[in-house]
Amino acid sequence: MPDTADDRTPVEISTDGACLGNPGPGGWGAVLRYKRHEKEISGAEPNTTNNRMELTAAIRGLEAVTAPSTVILYTDSTYVRNGITKWVTGWQSNGWMTKDRKPVKNAELWRELVAACERHDVEWRWVKGHAGDHYNEIADRLATAAARTVNAG
Repeated sequence: MPDTADDRTPVEISTDGACLGNPGPGGWGAVLRYKRHEKEISGAEPNTTNNRMELTAAIRGLEAVTAPSTVILYTDSTYVRNGITKWVTGWQSNGWMTKDRKPVKNAELWRELVAACERHDVEWRWVKGHAGDHYNEIADRLATAAARTVNAG
């Protein structure tokens, strides 16, 4: 990924999460692209939810970008996109409570995502899942394969 913070060529990250049952074994995947370089990363958890895996994919993707960068992050999760672009500021000011005064679900992951975003200038783009977006399909395959390793393990 970028060697210096001065290079403003955006890093593009496509992310996806998968769960075999919800909750159940889950996986996440991300494809990072910078100029002509591509990197695929993935991971799994034994008992999780799809939303947790979607969040984890975005977090791990952003953490894999080592230098402060301009990032375009593609997700098929409206939960992640709306959460980080619309809801998180209110949650933070409400002490991680919803408008209904209930604890925010997955608050620890939302905190990690906020921290991962602080180093970068992130633009969030939603893509329709399972609709032929090349990199979303790769991220989906990575996430699903990672989730299956839990069952095989």
